[in-house]
Amino acid sequence: MSLTGHYLTPTSSLPPVRSLVAASEEQILSSLRNLQTIYCPLRLPVTVHSDPRFKRVVSASTTPVDSGYVSHDESAGGVDAEAAIADLRADVFERNYVIRWLTALIARVEELSIESESVRECVLDDAAFILSSFSDSTEDGEDQSITRDFSFQTSLPDSNPVKVQLNDAPLTGVDHTDVGLQSWGASIILSELLCLDPTRFGLDGVSTVVELGAGTGLVSLTLATLLPQLPTSTTKPTVIATDYHPAVLDNLRANITTNFPSSPSSAVQTALLDWSSPSLTGPLSSPVDMLIAADVIYAPEHAQWLRDCAARMLVPSGVFWLIATVRKSGKFEGIADTVEAAFKIEDCPRYESTGRVFRILEKTEVEKKRGIGRGDESGYLLFRIGWD
Repeated sequence: MSLTGHYLTPTSSLPPVRSLVAASEEQILSSLRNLQTIYCPLRLPVTVHSDPRFKRVVSASTTPVDSGYVSHDESAGGVDAEAAIADLRADVFERNYVIRWLTALIARVEELSIESESVRECVLDDAAFILSSFSDSTEDGEDQSITRDFSFQTSLPDSNPVKVQLNDAPLTGVDHTDVGLQSWGASIILSELLCLDPTRFGLDGVSTVVELGAGTGLVSLTLATLLPQLPTSTTKPTVIATDYHPAVLDNLRANITTNFPSSPSSAVQTALLDWSSPSLTGPLSSPVDMLIAADVIYAPEHAQWLRDCAARMLVPSGVFWLIATVRKSGKFEGIADTVEAAFKIEDCPRYESTGRVFRILEKTEVEKKRGIGRGDESGYLLFRIGWD
């Protein structure tokens, strides 16, 4: 697409969704730059300034894209470019096509013809950034969210797969704590593991499960469907999904209603929970026998807050399952290591009366699966934590 001459719409210029995996690296990068020009010309992704890898991405283009906002030179087509971009930006059909295209790109990022993992990660970040720009728009009231359907096989005899439908809302791009608006690879992997081997996780006979940092609620909704089917389930277990961000909680409640329209509150309860200063009231007022969390560590202090909060919530015989995402590049490189760092024996909470220590009891490495998770995810660490 040339912004100083002939104009091409996204529907005519983007590589077709069905052949995305065959598109060249330069085609993908050029397409993303053009979409940024149209839909977020005044919003540059943070990687432009803070991540040197992005410089290698943009250097692939020999002709920089001029949005018309740079020079405002009428003789060079600046004013005409602005008008043309405004028309494209206002075209609902084109915008919806772009949303579908970006969604497909994100889903297939692992299959793209890109050799460098750093470039692949930037492609993913830029696609998510552009997608998030639609949620910031107040031009219309349309819902630009994404519906995702999950199906997990179980090890239970004569049972149907556990099915969950989720609304993944685009990230705002403003508040980093709203990452729970989308479903991440670790929650998908953990949900699958829970369904395949419920006994391993001690789900037989569990009475109350609380998910910390539930996000879209995939794990909680999976448990709410799975637990009643277990042969040892004598009473209906309680599932409580918690999170801190208001927008995430709103989206979470909507997902619960979607999956349990007749009795959403009885299927999965919700509660606001701040790990750094937990208020254990309402459904969280009593200690529970199982805690679970998926990909909730994004800063060193998160692991420390999570450790202390979990110790307060868990009964002495309970278990806390935590799956952390291993990232070997990007701004969250090495963040999974902060889990073990937080559980150094001298820092772990202790029961004064018994001397028992709240610590990591087991660590298991879990492989990344093709087509699941972001490009910067290289695997997962599954921790079993409890009083010992």
